[in-house]
Amino acid sequence: MCGIFGISGHEEAARLAYFGLYALQHRGQESAGIATWADGKIHSHVGMGLVPDVFTEEALAHLPGDVSVGHVRYSTTGGTRRENAQPLTLRYVKGTLALAHNGNLPHADQLRTQFEYQGAIFQTTSDSELIAYAIAQARLRCPSVEEAVRRALAGLRGAWSLIVMSPRKLVAARDPWGFRPLCMGRRGEVVVFASESCALDAVGARFERELGPGEIMAVEDGRVRTVQPP
Repeated sequence: MCGIFGISGHEEAARLAYFGLYALQHRGQESAGIATWADGKIHSHVGMGLVPDVFTEEALAHLPGDVSVGHVRYSTTGGTRRENAQPLTLRYVKGTLALAHNGNLPHADQLRTQFEYQGAIFQTTSDSELIAYAIAQARLRCPSVEEAVRRALAGLRGAWSLIVMSPRKLVAARDPWGFRPLCMGRRGEVVVFASESCALDAVGARFERELGPGEIMAVEDGRVRTVQPP
């Protein structure tokens, strides 16, 4: 379960993310969160409970920017705790990123131990943070965040749909078997990714297509590029 939502190119990205997450509420009722990029930094608000309970008008007003990523959680790996709420926000030597993840890594314990022996310090008990760390680690050797996502996911096993927000880009990815859903839509020049098309309808976006198994796409300044074809 879990529902993920990403939007690029709308001045009220957080508000549209709210409507998108509301439409995806059936996929997770434990926590909800939205992160945006503006003024040179990531703005984030997460909380336990349903979307209307977590997000007030005041909370949305503190989420500026035209790029946003959102999440509603149904826990699999990791308990029902606020620190496991997403999107996860990561600050590292190359900058910042926010990640929303739906899926499961069957080798999460093994991967966590491996990363901890490399010096990693984790703040959550979810496998989503392992993916974020793998991406940050790969980014040190990659020219772009989308290439870092591609390299990091190539070393993982499991099922996932993923949306990553960096300062200028939105990256969406689906696992090689297509176990977790992820689709893309458009609202004029605005690009939207969501777990289900009902979220596209909620924000007035036109369904374009499902991402193929293993496909990775990047959006920057309204331009959509396939990083890894299905």
